[in-house]
Amino acid sequence: MRSGQFRIYRSSVVGIEAVRAETGHSFPKHTHDQFGIGIIEAGAQASLSGRGMVRAEAGDLISVNPNEVHDGVPIGDSRAWSMLYFEPRVIGDLMRDIGRGRFGAAEFPSPVIRNNEAAACFKTLLPLVINSTSQDALLRDGLLLSLVAAVMREGADSLLDAAVPAAIGRARDLIDDDPAAPLTLAELADLCGLSHFQFLRAFTKATGLTPHAYLLQRRIQEARRLIAAGTSLAEAAFASGFADQSHMTRLFVRNFGLSPGAYAAAIG
Repeated sequence: MRSGQFRIYRSSVVGIEAVRAETGHSFPKHTHDQFGIGIIEAGAQASLSGRGMVRAEAGDLISVNPNEVHDGVPIGDSRAWSMLYFEPRVIGDLMRDIGRGRFGAAEFPSPVIRNNEAAACFKTLLPLVINSTSQDALLRDGLLLSLVAAVMREGADSLLDAAVPAAIGRARDLIDDDPAAPLTLAELADLCGLSHFQFLRAFTKATGLTPHAYLLQRRIQEARRLIAAGTSLAEAAFASGFADQSHMTRLFVRNFGLSPGAYAAAIG
């Protein structure tokens, strides 16, 4: 993206807007009527916030609350950033799920967050918000919850209780029984009687994988079984739930160290 360029993307998620920019422009004091979470991709900036003056550098997450007065001045010639802007009702729903009613007024507490895991979460989430399909919904929704929880600095361990292991077993069985099914985070959480965030954290703690990562592992295992049985690569990809053969191939190589075609030839 060239300096001085702004781009607004059509979002695949209702109530979320994505923006990318690179500019040396100094923004005067202003407000938004949305929540914002973003990342500085290059350069740095200084800005007034509801908590005083702050500095954000490349790799830092930045956040803003509705009606919070802020400005933005580049440190150096320019800076580049990406932002997701959320309608307040979207953040309200996410916070209620994460906090199980323990949040009062929804407000992001810090205008700058230095957290590598949260930054990686944002980078993975951004393209899924801009252009995702039903195949991406489980990953996207989990990332949304994780990102907002990180920005809120909410510890989730206290949300777990004795009923969780059995509940997670039900969700795992559902995935195992039909890995190709287009499951959503909401469906799995409802099955377990947990909030979406409770389920996300509990499933990851119990299995060592996020629900989406676990689902992909079961799908690639199913694809390998089908290929070993003589199913064509295209049919195996479709039957195991992948969006296309190339997606199956990428994961197959990452998991097993060889392509599906090479695997088929080796066992044929």
